[in-house]
Amino acid sequence: MSAHSDDLGLSRTALPLLRDLVHERLGLYYAEDRCDMLMDRLAPLVIQRGFESLLDYFYLLKYDQEADEEWARVIDALSVPETYFWREIDQIRAIVDLVVPELVRAQPGLPLRIWSVPCATGEEPLTIAMLLEERGWFDRARIEIHGSDASPSAIVRAKAGVYRDRSFRSIPVELRDRYFVKHGDLWAVRPALHQRVTSWSLVNLLCEGDVVRRARVPIIFCRNVFIYFSSDRVKQVVNLFAHLMPCPAYLCVGASESLLKIGSAFDLEEIGGAFVYVKR
Repeated sequence: MSAHSDDLGLSRTALPLLRDLVHERLGLYYAEDRCDMLMDRLAPLVIQRGFESLLDYFYLLKYDQEADEEWARVIDALSVPETYFWREIDQIRAIVDLVVPELVRAQPGLPLRIWSVPCATGEEPLTIAMLLEERGWFDRARIEIHGSDASPSAIVRAKAGVYRDRSFRSIPVELRDRYFVKHGDLWAVRPALHQRVTSWSLVNLLCEGDVVRRARVPIIFCRNVFIYFSSDRVKQVVNLFAHLMPCPAYLCVGASESLLKIGSAFDLEEIGGAFVYVKR
């Protein structure tokens, strides 16, 4: 148990209740061997509230009028901010080089919408925008890129568009220098690229209303989040995507994620050397 929980003298009796509530509201699942991590991340929030038990915090999140505001803090505490530019670029390249031309030809003159969720601090939507820019697509078609995340602090940082060197560990140096300006030990995205991302928004993938507002698009990047979800929650989200996305539709998940066991309207296809789930 962490120093935070020791300081509180907390018993673990309410931890399963909190774990199940987090799973219900956010989709994040903490198995028994990961409950200490959940305790470590939530204990500081319990301290800030002046509570003496996890049960008090559970009741706040479950029943209190201030619950929505507190859930935003929970999401920030539990978010995994590990991301960087050019991550799993082969999949993005396949979409830009092979799928985008097909979709633009099929609906000339109509906007092509791409949704990145969770977008964390913005590296993925900006990577998509860079590759589209490099291929000249913004001059040939109406393309919208929407970035969404459940973490309010992540969206604030995405809107700011300022990054540290660590975010650039995979991107070619010439692209970094073309699209970003260095200020001290930070890099700021150039406005021309930043404006290619049409919107930044808060979205909880377990909130149907949030998803409905964004998922009626032919391309969704939903990468490296399902590894934290239970299979039931993955199926819930993917089935909602399948219901809302048009046909054809392309769902990109992380390299370590698979939808094959849950069964869905999407079939796994190889496109340009990358694997993508396709609804046809």
